[in-house]
Amino acid sequence: MTEVESSTIEKPVSTDVINDAEDLSAFGHVQSLSRKFSPWSMLGLSFSILSTWGTFAIDLSNGLANGGPITILYGLLLVAFCNLCVALSFGELCSCMPTALGQAYWVSRLWKSRCGRFLSYCCAWINLVGWLTLSASQNAFITQTVLATKTVAEQNWPGIKLGWLNFIIYFGVTLFMTAFNVVACRRDWILRWLNNFFGAWFGGLFILFSLVLLTSVGIKSGLSFQQPSFVFGSWINNTGWSNGVTWFLGLVQSAYGLTAFDAVIHLIEEFPSPQKNGPRVLWLSIVTGTVTGGLFMIVCLFCIQDLEKVANPPSGLPFVELLRQTIGPVGTIVLIAIFVTSLFGTGISITTTASRLTWGFARDGGLPFSSYLMHVDEYWRVPARALWTQGALVALVGVLYFFTEAAVEAVVSVSTVALTVSYGFPMLAILVFGKSDLPPGQFSLERWSPVANWVGLAYCAVTTVFFLFPGSPSPNSQNMNYAVAVFGVTLVVAFSFWFTKGKRTYLKTDAALGEIFRATRVQTSMVWR
Repeated sequence: MTEVESSTIEKPVSTDVINDAEDLSAFGHVQSLSRKFSPWSMLGLSFSILSTWGTFAIDLSNGLANGGPITILYGLLLVAFCNLCVALSFGELCSCMPTALGQAYWVSRLWKSRCGRFLSYCCAWINLVGWLTLSASQNAFITQTVLATKTVAEQNWPGIKLGWLNFIIYFGVTLFMTAFNVVACRRDWILRWLNNFFGAWFGGLFILFSLVLLTSVGIKSGLSFQQPSFVFGSWINNTGWSNGVTWFLGLVQSAYGLTAFDAVIHLIEEFPSPQKNGPRVLWLSIVTGTVTGGLFMIVCLFCIQDLEKVANPPSGLPFVELLRQTIGPVGTIVLIAIFVTSLFGTGISITTTASRLTWGFARDGGLPFSSYLMHVDEYWRVPARALWTQGALVALVGVLYFFTEAAVEAVVSVSTVALTVSYGFPMLAILVFGKSDLPPGQFSLERWSPVANWVGLAYCAVTTVFFLFPGSPSPNSQNMNYAVAVFGVTLVVAFSFWFTKGKRTYLKTDAALGEIFRATRVQTSMVWR
């Protein structure tokens, strides 16, 4: 069997999808990646990747400056509703077409005009960039959190701005994430157990941090809770933009904390009964993230002591300053050390998901050196080449620390924009061409499908525009939003590779054609059932 064949198709586990191994062998492929994840472990992975309450805490200054508590809390409800619409729409498609390439593959099947394959290719590139920059942003968060711990005891410590020190820690974190993912897949239980553990651990830390903050403010002399009028009704605009623009800019915090719920889609080929379990994990991850994130923001807003210092902390992390004000330096260092463990769990899961998208894109002939990157290592039982290549690209972002931290922030900030744009492609395809030729899966929105797609598409379009705005109407080198430049480079790269390679190979390799045949066969069997 050729390398293309050995890395394409999945071995059936449930007779609800494909009747038996004989049907699968007729396709000329075998499954390379085992179905190692249970529904609970996949939900744990999604909950950990979203890490909504932790992301909100780290990015607290953005919400405080762009609307304050009103945007933080009520903006979260709006973003959660819109993202839930996107997740439910994706649940329908995932139930019909469970493939690691996800939304890009769906676009190729839904878009009936001649440009459908090109739009699918662009969607895949944008989605891939979103996950790679998300991985870089997580590693940068860990780097920043580790260095910020030092500032708890020494607030003016100059080392936090040293480019070489930031790079060393960032590079070490990236190397660890990549190597761990390679080794962990050697045994199926490792990643499954890890997802269960970090999902429960992150939930436990949410309870621990909430109780510690509330207890400290409640019993310590000199500390007091903020008034409910501040927590639920205060508006803060420190941007220079009008209140309307500031409201949308403040949604970035909520959007970043609820993005990347498509993780389950890119790991769907390692997931049993994906037509049934995939949609559940999609919407449950949004719900759990919203509940924990919203409650934790209420706790943090009630516990803020010095608002000005929290909004502009010496460490660069408002959450660290909030802890220092409430529980003191020693307690802060202990809690941040515990918090970093959860960040590593999130980073491992993000790296896992990004590597499967890289592998799936290469398998369908979309990347340079696709035949090399699509290889699944027989010993490690993982797409190791895709993992190491992805790790090298993410590590290159750290080189920017030697020039300016703003450049690093520009790269990592593009993740929310790229992922949001990739979510819009399949919903637009449904609204333009419909999905009448696709049989219903095990999950369907029925008459609510158009509503979910219109709401989701409108959200993706509006927020993408505002998320590219600079931090001030009179931008300078400090508050300029460089994400628009990074996103522009992404599109240039995608267009370039389309004309040099993708136009000839994308979804035209034996592996890609086999995948299309497999999907058609599965859908046909679903109709006759």
